[in-house]
Amino acid sequence: MKMTCTAFHPKLKTQNFFDKMNNPDQHSIHPTHPPPATMAWFMWGLCAVFYLVGFFHRVAPAVITAELMSDFNVGAAGLGHLSAFYFYSYVAMQIPTGILSDRLGPRRLLSAGALVAAIGSMMFGLSSGLMWAGIGRLLIGGSVAVAFVGMLKMAGHWFPSRRFALASGLALFAGVIGAVSAGIPLRWMVTHIGWRPVMLGSAVLLAVLSAVIWLWVRDDPEEKGFLSYAPVQRATKNLEKSGLLSDIAAIIKHRNTGLLFFVPAGLVGCVLSFSGLWGVPFLTTHYGMTVVQAAGACSMLLIAWAVGGPVFGGFSDWIGRRKPLYIIGTGLAAIGWDVILYWPGIASAWILPLLLVTGFASGAMIISFAFIKESVPSHLSGTATGIINMGIMMGPMLLQPAIGWILDRNWDGQLVNGARIYDLSAYHQAFLLMTAWVILSFVLVLFTRETHCRPVS
Repeated sequence: MKMTCTAFHPKLKTQNFFDKMNNPDQHSIHPTHPPPATMAWFMWGLCAVFYLVGFFHRVAPAVITAELMSDFNVGAAGLGHLSAFYFYSYVAMQIPTGILSDRLGPRRLLSAGALVAAIGSMMFGLSSGLMWAGIGRLLIGGSVAVAFVGMLKMAGHWFPSRRFALASGLALFAGVIGAVSAGIPLRWMVTHIGWRPVMLGSAVLLAVLSAVIWLWVRDDPEEKGFLSYAPVQRATKNLEKSGLLSDIAAIIKHRNTGLLFFVPAGLVGCVLSFSGLWGVPFLTTHYGMTVVQAAGACSMLLIAWAVGGPVFGGFSDWIGRRKPLYIIGTGLAAIGWDVILYWPGIASAWILPLLLVTGFASGAMIISFAFIKESVPSHLSGTATGIINMGIMMGPMLLQPAIGWILDRNWDGQLVNGARIYDLSAYHQAFLLMTAWVILSFVLVLFTRETHCRPVS
């Protein structure tokens, strides 16, 4: 009787959970049960915090454009390149990250990535010139590139397949929380303590997070004595039979790979180019908003995007279809951006509702990760995810500096407190790149092949 009472004591059950977290080597030889949801979400959540901080750095330049232009004496083109340094290394790391995630596991990558990101954040905060600031952004982008792919790899091992699209959507939600913190909260902190101390504070947070991930996170439930949803042994066996080039060739030959490389790039490129850099100066200059109000509007765009991700992902899992919802999302996003940027005489009161609808619709891009996972052999899912994420980040990587270049080409010489001011005609010409890409995304998604939420045979 005493043993029965003890087994169900809630305090002892909680202690048992943390004992297993702290003692990964003490597990059963023959696991018979999947991992507890609390344990799975706990580990995944630690990885999500890393992605959150990485997303903070992704869009932080949007609300400190004036400070960066003044401190580093640059115009729109220079600022666009400084912001895009994050994306240059982020994109370059996607395929290596996917391959290393498949072969080495996400735990090592995430821990090392957080440490390198801490170094990059410190360099950016201490930089005295544009070169060192660019190197800092380059290190941040390349290191946080492992976060999203690592989280998806973790989800494939720790969650059943029916939860994968939902986990992908929640990953985006976690990232956008970081982006929102780079809106009004960052603006408030910059006003009171300056942008450099904020960057140094994030460096400390990343260093601590690196140690925590190394100590707590494990790649697969079998390391904790539970059944895996993606057995390590089978994946390793398949990977040993193939090389890097053959892995990539096997992924590219699938029809959806090429299409999903470009489709979400248009959605993400528009969201991050607007909210991550050019939205605040556009809204303050031409819609009479204060910097705080414009930062808030861009944050609301990101929040709507974050909400749209799990809604589209979860609903896609529920109906067992990927393509129809993706078509709806890209179509609404294309219409939304066209109205926001080009509809003549639009009232300021309509801007926020339009940004909310457009951001929500853009959340359909999260379907890409479940879509590609079901379009290639399972042992190549990490590499395939890296390829798709590489395509996604090419959107803001190319659009941010290109928009800045067009703005500088059409600048009429107006300056306010050392920062360049661009007229509405200049923005209209620059934003044509955004609208063209999102329209292309809508066209391309029509040619994708439905997977019905079933892995490729």
